[in-house]
Amino acid sequence: MASSSAVSVSRLPFRPRFPWIGGDLQTLRQVLKPGPQVVGPGTERRVVPLGDGDALVVAIDRPAQQRHPTLVLVHGLTGCEGSPPVIATARAAVLRGHAVVRVNLRGAGPSAPLCRGTYHAGRVEDLASVLQALAADPAADLVAPGVVLHGISLGGNQVLKLAAEPSSESRVRAVVSVSAPIDLRAASKRFLAPRNWLYHRWLLGRMKAAAMPWSPAEAAAIASANTVWEFDDRFIAPRHGFDGAEDYYARCSAAPLVPTIQCPALLIHAETDPWIPADAYHALSPATGLTVLVARDGGHVGFHAAGSPEAWSDRQTFAWLAALGLSAPTPPPLDVRRR
Repeated sequence: MASSSAVSVSRLPFRPRFPWIGGDLQTLRQVLKPGPQVVGPGTERRVVPLGDGDALVVAIDRPAQQRHPTLVLVHGLTGCEGSPPVIATARAAVLRGHAVVRVNLRGAGPSAPLCRGTYHAGRVEDLASVLQALAADPAADLVAPGVVLHGISLGGNQVLKLAAEPSSESRVRAVVSVSAPIDLRAASKRFLAPRNWLYHRWLLGRMKAAAMPWSPAEAAAIASANTVWEFDDRFIAPRHGFDGAEDYYARCSAAPLVPTIQCPALLIHAETDPWIPADAYHALSPATGLTVLVARDGGHVGFHAAGSPEAWSDRQTFAWLAALGLSAPTPPPLDVRRR
């Protein structure tokens, strides 16, 4: 992977679109008022075998003419290829001449009928399998222009962790995360705050509904979990060989690995994200090629700004990629101060 020159952390102003004022309404807008539900006129789907009997389904959307690297796009916790922020980012990418591969993680969306296993925040080998499958199919012509990894929420933690792997796919030109829980323990703890009670119950219910127990003991563990931490401690951790939730969080959080990423990396977050504290972003060590943008307003994957129908996070992403020569120039220009 090629490296880029060092850049500083920017804390950018963000003017929310009325009436979506504050972190909570910014977060809820994608549920209360989702945008278009399709990316383009046609979507191709492929099955990627994982070697253990499970398989992933990926959705491929192509522009009229591909001019830039393919965006491999990964959804968040309990999401899938059809999640509103995934659709929005994919549409923005296709309009700018990127092909997009929307990945349904193990057990998510269309992948669920093909899987006995589940994904977690650090299960990057499945994404590596997707990249290998794309590279092994020259007829698809998807990786020849290079690849940009883009992850939303939990998918952001995954793509950052994958990009930090020494054996990461050499065709990866850049990596982007939006609202990623790069400190999993801090994110799990934040959900326990009284102000997040409704969020917590909603998310835990979705996590339980998506879980696929292998045994009565696992089913009982899932049913008994009253918090996200207990769900991770009683189901996710033992299923995947971790010694409880704390071990899972410590071994799978991307924050310690971010400074080691060798390709350009963009991390976008909101100071007012109600789900994920911004502290881990402010504490990141400077590194070559690392850009961290922390908006002073916004929500969890909620960057609905005045003046544009596109998410602020998407406009910043493609402006940053354009500055690297990997996308079409898009206003407004990215506010990046070089060290």
